[in-house]
Amino acid sequence: MAPNMENLLAEVSFKTSRSGGSGGQHVNKVSTKVELDFDVLESKALTDEEKALVSEKLASRLTSDGILQVISQSERSQLRNKKVALEKFQELIQACFVVQKKRKPSKVPRRVKEKRLLTKKMKAEIKKLRRKDF
Repeated sequence: MAPNMENLLAEVSFKTSRSGGSGGQHVNKVSTKVELDFDVLESKALTDEEKALVSEKLASRLTSDGILQVISQSERSQLRNKKVALEKFQELIQACFVVQKKRKPSKVPRRVKEKRLLTKKMKAEIKKLRRKDF
């Protein structure tokens, strides 16, 4: 059910800027930070159901305009940051379409029930022996 990743990558846009943090002169003059933008609501590669699913699952990562932003600034190279951002994007999209298996509630084993009742009886017996009117 997942959409074709090549079609999605065609709709992705990139912005670059200077990375923050320490790093000296290199950080101050080279735009290595990469911001990947993907407009979920205006995407032609996603169906309406897929758009709703992505919007629901990635709601915390979407802007108010419905744009998914993935930012990478961990590497010193713009090209490597672009690759990292693309990998993150692909992982996020693929994670949206993973269907979780329904949980089957397990029964409490018979032996566990017996043990619980046995300890309950033992505690009751100990408390009974503490009483004065015994």
